Amino acid sequence: MRVGYTFCMSSLIQIRKPKGQGGDFAVKEAVLFARLAELPSLLIAVSGGADSAYLAWAANEVLGERALSVTAISASFSAYDREELEKLVAHTKIRHEFVETHEFENPAYRANAGDRCYYCKDELFNVLDEMARQRGFAAIAYGVNADDTSDFRPGHRAAKEHEVLAPLLDAGISKAEIRALSERAGLPTWDRPASACLSSRLPYGTEVTPERLALVEKGEAALRELGFRQFRVRLHDQLARIEIAPEELPRAMTPELGATIAERFKAAGFLYVALDLEGYRQGSLNAALKAKTGR
Repeated sequence: MRVGYTFCMSSLIQIRKPKGQGGDFAVKEAVLFARLAELPSLLIAVSGGADSAYLAWAANEVLGERALSVTAISASFSAYDREELEKLVAHTKIRHEFVETHEFENPAYRANAGDRCYYCKDELFNVLDEMARQRGFAAIAYGVNADDTSDFRPGHRAAKEHEVLAPLLDAGISKAEIRALSERAGLPTWDRPASACLSSRLPYGTEVTPERLALVEKGEAALRELGFRQFRVRLHDQLARIEIAPEELPRAMTPELGATIAERFKAAGFLYVALDLEGYRQGSLNAALKAKTGR
């Protein structure tokens, strides 16, 4: 069993609000650093998003060579996300490695039921467990934050089963605070739009295949090339349902750009192209689960 950590009240009492350093969120960062300092060594699961990037940076600041950030590579991890992560590693100089995961070999993952994320995280943490055992790392952590408990996230169950630490959540740090702390630290991810694996673009019940994810990736690359920043391409059979952030949506709805989007998506392999009038919203596919359960 890997080590956990506790944080004594006497340590917490000694922490004071830093002057001129951003208020309460700086206090939470001090708590985070103190807890990380209690660990002999740490593996950090890093996707490249704002949360895990900040945690990786914090662990590197506190533990130095005793911290190693690890990113899982599979068909659900886009080439764009990998490029952005490599930029982060080059910028921060954190210790980092890529590892392969094989969630696609699990029929339960490919089936894409409501618990798909559980099987993805279970595979990831199995790989990290073995790495920790072979290399003598005392603990594993991931970047769940204080806001993430309000949404449906079965991956958290896998983290608990594998005794994975949640330092940002334990310190009570929210997404907005992570962005503020990341900006102060000079991290390029401080304002990066929310991201998720490509499999999250497929409605529950649609089998997850590399081919479908490659199609989604092409569509999202087209939107990025057209200058959009926050979006999702949801794949419904042969139809692309495009969610774009409300503030960017008016631009997408102009006849000229609408025609360009349709042209590029059809060239990528989609048969039909639709623009979601509600715009981008995180976890929109969970609405189908709520409709089934009535909750």
